[in-house]
Amino acid sequence: MKTTFPLEQFQLLKTPFYYYDTHVLRATLQSICKEKEALGNCEVHYAIKANANPKLLPIISSYGLGADCVSGGEIEAALKAGFPAEKIVFAGVGKADWEICLGLDKGIFCFNVESVPELEVINELAGTMGKVANVAFRINPDVEAHTHAHITTGLAENKFGISMADMESVIARAAALQNVRFIGLHFHIGSQILDLEDDFLPLCDRINDLLEQLGKQGIVVENINVGGGLGIDYEQPESHLLPEFERYMSLIATHLKLSPAQTLHFEPGRSVVAQCGSLISRVLYVKQGTNKQFAILDAGMTELIRPALYQAHHAIENLTSKEEKEKYDVVGPICESSDVFGKDVCLPRVHRGDLMALRSAGAYGESMASGYNSRALPEGYILEELI
Repeated sequence: MKTTFPLEQFQLLKTPFYYYDTHVLRATLQSICKEKEALGNCEVHYAIKANANPKLLPIISSYGLGADCVSGGEIEAALKAGFPAEKIVFAGVGKADWEICLGLDKGIFCFNVESVPELEVINELAGTMGKVANVAFRINPDVEAHTHAHITTGLAENKFGISMADMESVIARAAALQNVRFIGLHFHIGSQILDLEDDFLPLCDRINDLLEQLGKQGIVVENINVGGGLGIDYEQPESHLLPEFERYMSLIATHLKLSPAQTLHFEPGRSVVAQCGSLISRVLYVKQGTNKQFAILDAGMTELIRPALYQAHHAIENLTSKEEKEKYDVVGPICESSDVFGKDVCLPRVHRGDLMALRSAGAYGESMASGYNSRALPEGYILEELI
């Protein structure tokens, strides 16, 4: 499989914009569904924060996935796109009252609770609505993921989750409340994880220990949610368009000591949509500096903030030039020195008007775009619109 770039249609569109190859997306979803079926008693919830484009969400929901939401707006987007409420999980350390009420009103599957105060608020609001809320406790397993510091979430120093030491007391507190029902444990140690054995096996060991601890107290845990985190190949996207779902999902399922009555949940986000998306930008100027030359694009950190925020790498391709390669610093127009997509990037000779593709941008690209410098948000197009 190769990514399709309809260049003739690109030339007619105002840049910058996001482009999504839905053939790649559908192949990715088929791969997930294949592994889900092979494992049996498991559920997959797409992490909507990765990309909430309303043209993509109905495609993802059509493959039977649930949704992992972190805001009321994402719950609304999920429902509108066809995700069933009974497959929606709601996470986040700071759920507002209206967001909790929305989840209760729509009958979502579960609230992933991150603190005792949150648990008590959910119980109170559910009581006023005559509801009983399903809750899973997000446990901070103090497991380090080998990824960027800004996207680790499973260390004791992170803001996320309930400490392991407090787990039993929090479960007991839930049992004493009238309008919540404890149905599971939730874990998530970070994002863009490529060292699967080094990171996920310690998580599995920690979960097994916690389940054994609870079992001795006669506490049955119906659902185990291991979050997401599977990384993708940003260096050579065309060589690895499909992430390693089989290795990732089977590794966790094999090492967790779950009974047939327990359901395993995954929450992939980046791995679902990253490789199908590219940011398409036009070259405004080629500028010769003292020691290097710059390719100045009409896209900047307002459209794709990951390089500035995480020092993230995105492969950059010149879609319209086939000339000899030269080195460029590829930069945007924003009035910030951090508005740089790549330094010393080897590209076919760049000219004003060339179209550039910043690859692997389907996750946390469009969803994190901003209006800084009073810039318009980028449009997003799917392949079906352009062929």
